[in-house]
Amino acid sequence: MSRLLGGTLERVCKAVLLLCLLHFLVAVILYFDVYAQHLAFFSRFSARGPARALHPAASSSTNFSRPNATAPSSGLPEAPSARPGPTAPILPPCPDSPPGLVGRLLIEFTSPMPLERVQRENPGVLLGGRYTPPDCTPAQTVAVIIPFRHREHHLRYWLHYLHPILRRQRLRYGVYVINQHGEDTFNRAKLLNVGFLEALKEDATYDCFIFSDVDLVPMDDRNLYRCGDQPRHFAIAMDKFGFRLPYAGYFGGVSGLSKAQFLRINGFPNEYWGWGGEDDDIFNRFTKIQNTKLTMKRDGIGSVRYQVLEVSRQPLFTNITVDIGRPPSWPPRG
Repeated sequence: MSRLLGGTLERVCKAVLLLCLLHFLVAVILYFDVYAQHLAFFSRFSARGPARALHPAASSSTNFSRPNATAPSSGLPEAPSARPGPTAPILPPCPDSPPGLVGRLLIEFTSPMPLERVQRENPGVLLGGRYTPPDCTPAQTVAVIIPFRHREHHLRYWLHYLHPILRRQRLRYGVYVINQHGEDTFNRAKLLNVGFLEALKEDATYDCFIFSDVDLVPMDDRNLYRCGDQPRHFAIAMDKFGFRLPYAGYFGGVSGLSKAQFLRINGFPNEYWGWGGEDDDIFNRFTKIQNTKLTMKRDGIGSVRYQVLEVSRQPLFTNITVDIGRPPSWPPRG
């Protein structure tokens, strides 16, 4: 009798254990089914809910999968992208002494020099004669101003030599050829004033201006075309003068002024028609000789009058053709 009772209890215990196990399995299945439903619900909510809340107009018929489609603006700031695009690298400052300079250069003007060759030699120069170093950030933005008329032969050689020099000097620069229209007496200083104003119209960040004759090429690329605390004269020794200045105070050929320095002396004089004289006046403006101080206030960048006839951006320079008027009836100064 006790053996029969013990067998019955054992079967009951096994049945209860099986029921408990079955109940546990059913509970686990139900739990994961409900969890999966919640997970799907929150996934749909996070994908659609905020977009509908912040941008109600997004449910319109506009197809935003097209490349040129534009979503209507809600007037609210857009949320930042989860994966922002690549940012431009921060370049180091350009060195004061560029490492790629070669020193003394062999300059000759006998080889044929087509502009196509010069363009091939300077692939980094952009339309209009603009260049920016790809590996560093220059301290200045330089506008090179060339007064010009009927000197295409010299211009080709100037571009051939100067573009590689300026690139090796790690300059951010633009080249502007200011072409005097007509056949009246040439006015170099007035063209330089025009170049200063027109370059700033194109790029207001120019803070250094190099004024260069088209037939002057440096013989050493360590002669850095930059502006300093004082106006700079780059052509201190020229071959046509036996590599010395023609006289003390000569400031012609190639000079450099910061924007502030140029404005402080009211630019260059406009009244010197023909070659010569304006260089002395420019030097006197720096030294503030009394007679020049009187004319400097009324004659300069503030009084220049001209008309731009054409602006043409060439592969290696920007050509600006201008009408600067005619000289007065009295004999030209200088």
